[in-house]
Order: sequence, then structure tokens, then C-alpha cells
Amino acid sequence: MNKKIFWNLFLLLLMSPYASVSANFTPKDTTTTIKLGFVLPEGTHKLSVPFEFNNNLIVIKVLLNNAIPLKFILDTGVRTTVLTEKTFTDLLNLTYTRKITIPGVGGEKLIDAYVTNNVTLEISGMVGRGHALIVLEEDLLQLKNYLGTSVHGILGYELFSRFIVEINYSKKTVTFYDPNYAKKRTRFKSYDLEIVDTKPYINAHFSLSDSVVHKGRFMIDTGASHSFLLDKNSDSSLYIPQPSLYSHLGRGLGGELFGYISRINSVSLAPFKFDEVIATFPDSSSYELSVSAGVRNGTIGGGLLSRFVVVFDYIHEKLYLRKGRSYHKPFEYNLSGLVVKATGMRLDRYKIVEVREGSAAEKSGVLAGDQILIINGQYANNMTLNQVLGIINVRANKSIRMVVMRNGVRTKLHFKLERQV
Repeated sequence: MNKKIFWNLFLLLLMSPYASVSANFTPKDTTTTIKLGFVLPEGTHKLSVPFEFNNNLIVIKVLLNNAIPLKFILDTGVRTTVLTEKTFTDLLNLTYTRKITIPGVGGEKLIDAYVTNNVTLEISGMVGRGHALIVLEEDLLQLKNYLGTSVHGILGYELFSRFIVEINYSKKTVTFYDPNYAKKRTRFKSYDLEIVDTKPYINAHFSLSDSVVHKGRFMIDTGASHSFLLDKNSDSSLYIPQPSLYSHLGRGLGGELFGYISRINSVSLAPFKFDEVIATFPDSSSYELSVSAGVRNGTIGGGLLSRFVVVFDYIHEKLYLRKGRSYHKPFEYNLSGLVVKATGMRLDRYKIVEVREGSAAEKSGVLAGDQILIINGQYANNMTLNQVLGIINVRANKSIRMVVMRNGVRTKLHFKLERQV
């Protein structure tokens, strides 16, 4: 599983000090009331929207200002909608009301961003007016390259605060319900949800490599691809189980991010319990910058959430879970040791950007910079990034045969996938 994208999104979820616009106003020259924020199509009480599912992240289609079709990640961790490519707002001649600077690790300037207001967003006929939008000057996140599909931004709270939101990962649909007409969730297990600073928190139990059961407070983050993240410094009794991998986790808005990957005994949201869960332990030097807005022990991300049908009810502060088709899927972490990104105009060329030390791929001679041409008899340019990653992370002991282009020379490589944690 490619962990870079988790960190890219993780820093975004706390970067914005701006609240979304959600109100009604009456223009001076008319008595017509204009509703701000998202509104379901007239005469409907719910709307189901299909989504793409890439690297445990939900990608939905959004129309910007009735003009430009884009794709956004649906993220419970982001307060104000973020657009990663300034080109689109420039094309629309939108006015920027404020410029902000996003600092990197150590406080030095990393990137500028701009705020524009009164933006209209539309999702399958559901229109949202009067939104604030944070626009990055440069696309540091490279979402499309690490998801293998065009992705232009992130949105969340504007939707979760207004509707009851059901995410069916198996069917790849997200349904928005009018809270006044929502049905009872008789087949779901309900949990108390605490909404703090626009973000949802829940209590969960877990054990590390011994029999001690810990209770923690976790943010539910649909915009993170990991399964379970623990901040070791949030509790003196926490530690990193061995064996573990020290890994470059990616590049976020705060700079380069590093941490450990390990396997813990269990994670429990009673009555649901998962064993042998892959957990991420970020370095405190990079993680502390991200958690200053609230105390928590970590986050629960898409890798675990995708095993359920999930319902968020911010209005009544409830979370509902029901087993999904992937409930019993084993937890694995990057069995090949490769980090691959999609390149080219069509995102159909696959470049290896990192090779983990000691991994099966490194032992076989795979090098960063190699371009995958053929993998297990299939031409890579006929595949999506999801399909490529699926092959190189399918299961331990699976044989992988690749032909790569290296410095203009085709090179054959062979290795078997293996667990390192």
C-alpha cells in the first residue's frame, strides 16, 4: 500500500483556520432568499453519488462554478475545501481575498496559498453556493500521480455538517441524506461521535504486542489511506512493536515525513475486532505540528473504514458501522517495497520513485527511476495505477516478473513478495 498519499492529506486536515460558509442571506435588491452551502436537488431527500476508490481514498466528481469539472477527495479531516491547482481559479478570474503562507518544518516558508470566497460547487445536481476555497499556488501534493487518476482538491466538512452521509465502500457509493428524513439504522452498530473543531472523534481499544488493552481517542479520517495511526508520545505506555520498518512516509505540506510501520495485536470497536493490524507510528518531529489543534492518540483511516458500510451523523453526533465485503481482508503493508507513481499526460506510465531497503524488490535489483513496462505478462500502459499496485501487493510469496526501462535499456527482474512486518 502506498503510504505517501496518507501523509499528503494528513497535514491538510489541520492547516486551515477558516470555517466554511453555511448560512442564508437576502440580497439588498430582492426579497429572494438564497441558500448558502450544499442543498439537495429540489423534491429529493437523499442523493447517491458514485465514487472512485483509489488507495483507500474516496474521489468524487465536482463541478466548479458551473464551468470546470474536477475531482475531489472526500475527507472528514478537512475543514475548508482545498484546490491544489491554481490554474483553474485563474481561468475563472476568481478574486483572491487573502494570501496565506504555509510553513514547513522549522517554520520556514514552504508554499503560498490563496483564499477565494463565494465559490459554487456542484455534485451530481446537488449545488453548494457561497463556499470559501483555499487554493495552493503549487501542487506540492501531486495527488493525481500517487492515485493514478486526476484529483484536484479535497472537501469534507461542508458536506458532513449538513447531511447524514453513508459511505458504502463495497458498492462505491456515497449517499447524502436530509437529516429530517433519515431512516433508522437498525442493522448498524451505533457509536457516540464527538465533533471537535469540525473533526469527528471516537474511542477505540487496541493492544500492541502484549495482552495489555489500551483505550484511546481517535479521529476518524476518510482522507487518510492508512488503517490505524498511533502517536506514541500521546501516552507513556505506548511503544512500537517489533519488527518494525523505518520508512519515508511521504511529503506533506509541512515537508518530508518519516516514521515507523509495525503490526499490532488488535484494534477493537466493539463488537468489531481486527487482529494483526498494520499501524503507523509517525516521528514526533513532523507529527506534533499536525496535532496541535487537539489531543488525540491517533487516527483511524480508510484502510480500516473500508471494511465497513459507514454512516456519519454529525448532527446527532453518531457513527454507524456495518460489516462490508472487505471486513475479513488481511492487513498488509507494501509487500514489494516499491513506491510507484503515475506519470505522463494520461497517467499511464509508471515510475518507481522509491525502493525500500531490504525489500524483495531491492534484493532483485530494482532501482528508483526504473519505469515499469511489463508486469506479470501485462503491459503496464494498459493498466491503472490501482491495478499495478494490486499486483505488486497482492499476497506474500507471489512471484513478480517485471520488464523495466532503465537508462534506455530494457531490463528483466524477478522477485517474490514478502512481509517485512
